[in-house]
Formats: sequence, C-alpha cells, structure tokens
Amino acid sequence: MSGTLNRPIRVLVAKVGLDGHDRGAKVIATSLRDAGMEVIYTGLRQTPEMVVNTALQEDVDAIGISILSGAHMTVFPKIIALMKQKQLTDVLLTGGGIIPPGDIQKLREIGVGELFAPGTTMLTIINYIRDWTIENRNF
Repeated sequence: MSGTLNRPIRVLVAKVGLDGHDRGAKVIATSLRDAGMEVIYTGLRQTPEMVVNTALQEDVDAIGISILSGAHMTVFPKIIALMKQKQLTDVLLTGGGIIPPGDIQKLREIGVGELFAPGTTMLTIINYIRDWTIENRNF
C-alpha cells in the first residue's frame, strides 16, 4: 500500500435529530475540505435513514456525525444497523460531540469508529479519516 489514494476521500458530515447546533459540524466540514477531501454536508435535522441513504448515493468513504443532544446511544446504533442492512460495512462511521467515555466504549464495541470530544485538533480528525480510508478503502 502506497499510503496515498488516487482520488479524494469522500466524507458525509451530518447532524441527526433535533440538535440545532451546527457550527462545529460546519467547522469540521470546512477543515476536511481544506485538507483535500470531498465533503457532503447534509445540514440539520437529518434522520438516520436520510444519512445512510445519502452515504449510499454519494459513495462516501466515511460518515461523520456531530451530536450534542445526548441522543448518541440511539443515533449511532440506528445508523450502524442501517449501514449493515444496506451493506455499507466498508464505510467508516465516526463522529464527535458530547459523549461520555463509557458510552464511547459501548459505541466502539458495536462498530462505531473513533469519537472525538470537543477540543480535539482538526489534524487529529483529518489524519484519522485519512489513515482509516487508506487502510480500508484504497481501491
């Protein structure tokens, strides 16, 4: 493996549910775009079904969910189940927001990737998505 891709990494950034705070998601989307990734930002009030269907239509490498509402233990498992149902098992599901460490561990156990707390550097997030994609989606 060469450590690079011959195409831009495609990332879907979404806000699920009634969480109306999207500044962080927009900062993430802009930073990923500035790092050379193709970013699809879905906007506010998406359902898990909308997110997974968009990911399928856009042929993304990764889905990033920004969540501050406390609904992470509902949202992430629902998205993982839909991804499995739609055979998106080679797409990274990652995200960030206000998620207690114990919940992060439970979500990791069901197949969610790294989850980032407020204050995580953009470089950490960019490198994680880039490294995961190169390792798992370099085709």
